[in-house]
Amino acid sequence: MKLRFPRTNVEHQLLKVRNKRSTEEQILNQVNLILAEAEKKDKAVLKEIKQGDGIDHNDFDADLLETNRIFHLSDIYEICVDYRLRFLDSKYFKSEVPYEALMEIKQLERAHQTTLRGFKIVAPSKLFKLENADDPLLFAPIGNDYYYLVHKWGNDLHPFRKMLMWPFKTLENFILLLLAISFLTALLVPNGMFSQQQSTTEFFMIFFFIFKWFAGLAIFYGFKMGKNFSTEIWNSKFYNA
Repeated sequence: MKLRFPRTNVEHQLLKVRNKRSTEEQILNQVNLILAEAEKKDKAVLKEIKQGDGIDHNDFDADLLETNRIFHLSDIYEICVDYRLRFLDSKYFKSEVPYEALMEIKQLERAHQTTLRGFKIVAPSKLFKLENADDPLLFAPIGNDYYYLVHKWGNDLHPFRKMLMWPFKTLENFILLLLAISFLTALLVPNGMFSQQQSTTEFFMIFFFIFKWFAGLAIFYGFKMGKNFSTEIWNSKFYNA
């Protein structure tokens, strides 16, 4: 008769070793303490994001920084102006901050042995809870106007957003848009509407009056809605700007 030995179940053996060391109640207590500590840390990080004090530097370990995540304020300014975005303290951000961002912050804090503060976010105006008199980027200040990209989430911007926001970049851009629209509108005016044979001088008079009409509407709308150009609002905390 051939002897057959039962196969070893590693999970059962592991349970035997563990139970010799501690009881199930002790293990559960230890796990609860670990989870409570993790939750406490999550709340502390989230509180710093929601109620940041606006400091301008953190104690990063320079040897651990990734160069492709370091940006100067001038780089951020250019992107905000081109795409009409805001660069503000994270406490003004009204949308939800994903858990992945909290994990990234905690990982950086462990690696650099520091507590990160002074978070800032790049995002469209509608994602901020701004004071009134599609792609957030979370930054932490390094110092001397340099910022470290901590985390990015959400959807990418519309592929034509830069082009669509070009007229609102500066006053000069907006005037060029009004001139182009006015010129095209003047071309649509039927020849002979004001005289039998429209001269070049008459065309430019029509163009001038159409331009004044569009400019007047733009000024009225701008003042009424409190709008401003991207170069002025990129770091403004006021809603109607």
